[in-house]
Amino acid sequence: MSRPQAVIFDIGNVLVGWEPLAFYDRTIGPEARARLFAEVELDSMNAMVDAGAPLYDTVLSWAEDHPHWSAEIMLWHDRWAEMLTPVIEPSVRLLHALRAKGVPVFALSNFGAETFDRTRKDLPFLNDFDRSYISGRLGVNKPDPRIYEIVEADSGLPPGGLLFTDDRADNIAAAAARGWQTHLFTGPEPFARRLVAAGLLNESDLP
Repeated sequence: MSRPQAVIFDIGNVLVGWEPLAFYDRTIGPEARARLFAEVELDSMNAMVDAGAPLYDTVLSWAEDHPHWSAEIMLWHDRWAEMLTPVIEPSVRLLHALRAKGVPVFALSNFGAETFDRTRKDLPFLNDFDRSYISGRLGVNKPDPRIYEIVEADSGLPPGGLLFTDDRADNIAAAAARGWQTHLFTGPEPFARRLVAAGLLNESDLP
């Protein structure tokens, strides 16, 4: 493999936790949460937001369609920030180590446009990317091949020059199918080793 020309980070569960199940477990209890997620396709609702639908209107529509769970569904809007936690500090340090080396770093994330802009105020490191490819802005979610095409066209970099890390195997597979270098994220330490192996960081650069 050639030395990557840019490193692309997913955000949720790579740089910061994305834990709606844990949030609902804490808030309404595991048994109620299990019923809620069995009866209401909240993942589909969230995918609509990630693809560009407005957060409040979308959540409200689903709450109205499921009146038995209305209050619980509205939590997806009212307390959304509590689902995005905790910051994965070693990953953030890797992001900054790459920048310090002059390596371009991009974000490629399924993320609502409104929630991304809101979250950047709370998590300043989200402003540290050279380029941010956010599904809610682009109107297409991973693993649709179109979002990878957008990254290639906008960055001007060849697929083989991109090293992409994501915690979802389907997103990784879609990138690999286009010729990207990929790393399935299971934690900061294995990814740090991959960055060293790729010649992007030295052992002394690791957090």
